[in-house]
Amino acid sequence: MQCDMCGAESMLVHAKIEGTELTVCKKCAGYGQVLGRVRIRTDSPDIPKSSVERIQAVKPDFAEVIRRKRESLGLTQKDFAKKLNEKESLIHKIETGGFEPSLTMARKFERVLGITLVEQIEEKHETSAKKSSDQLTIGDLIKIRKG
Repeated sequence: MQCDMCGAESMLVHAKIEGTELTVCKKCAGYGQVLGRVRIRTDSPDIPKSSVERIQAVKPDFAEVIRRKRESLGLTQKDFAKKLNEKESLIHKIETGGFEPSLTMARKFERVLGITLVEQIEEKHETSAKKSSDQLTIGDLIKIRKG
């Protein structure tokens, strides 16, 4: 499979870049937040197949869940930040939805608050017999536009 951004044939991951979920190489994944690995099917590539992939992601309502639980425990943002060994400004950004925590940070919040922030998401993918080299990447579109 090819990277949606640069077209490289390498190990791919699902990443959220500029608000869009893409399948990209590890180099391009640095431009956004990695959501999970891409699994490649090894059975017959000539027959269209559908596959279900399970990835972990932070719940969309993470900010409200964190804030409500922190307040129910009677903790200020400052006290909560000290418990997590994080900056108070980061806690504020997360609780207002201005910053989405990584999976590692979300797991830390789960342990301290006793809540669930990370959920399993199933993505259904349709694969076809069409070769990946026939598909355009974002990089191809940029070259076409400049050319």
